[in-house]
Formats: sequence, structure tokens, C-alpha cells
Amino acid sequence: MEFPAKTFRVTRADLVRYAGASGDFNPIHWSDRFATKVGLPGVIAHGMFTMALVGRAITEWAGSPDAVVEYGVRFTRPVVVPDDDQGTEIEVSARVREVTEDGLTRLDVTATCLGEKVLSQARATIRTTR
Repeated sequence: MEFPAKTFRVTRADLVRYAGASGDFNPIHWSDRFATKVGLPGVIAHGMFTMALVGRAITEWAGSPDAVVEYGVRFTRPVVVPDDDQGTEIEVSARVREVTEDGLTRLDVTATCLGEKVLSQARATIRTTR
């Protein structure tokens, strides 16, 4: 079984808001000049912001935040966010890997940006009432 894909738009304004909320003002998240100087293709989204968006999708599929039992990822590719009004999009999908005897559903999660996977080993365990 697969869950319906969810798409999240990410703009530079989102990165500014996240930096304020998280306290992570690293210039790779707001300065093209700095980001390219350190070898990145441009300003990138905070990894934890990307993970939070994926977590939002998992929470929606599960039906409530307390239904998410476990969630983990590895970051594999940065999400580059252009300096325009459109930003970029992260698409999140998941498929059921296993339903346990105690009613837990284990998911394999995929997050992509511009067709490239941005997370690996993205997995979640949820309690569902489906």
C-alpha cells in the first residue's frame, strides 16, 4: 500500500522563518555568496526543516502527532532554494513496509526535490486506525 504523495513548497522566506524559530542562522541558509564559497550550489534548506516537512506528511498520514511512534532519516542531498518567489518543492511519498502483529505500520518514506532523493533510510512507524 502506498500513501498519497504530499508536496511542500520551500521559499527563502520559509528559511528565514525557520532560522528565527530554530536559532540556526548559518549563512549557507541565506547567503548565495557564502554558500557557493563553501562549495554548495546555492542557499540550502536546513536539514531539520526538511525533516520537519517530511514529519508533517507522516503525521497527516497517521492521523495525529501522537500516532507517530518512531521516525528517522539520513540526509543525503541538500535542498537548494532559489532566490525567487517560487522557491522549490519537496515531494514526500511512503509505502507500507510491514504491519506488525501489535498494530503498528512501518513505512519506507521517500523525499525528493527536483526528482533527486534528499533523504535516505527515511523510515517511520505509525499507529493507524485505518
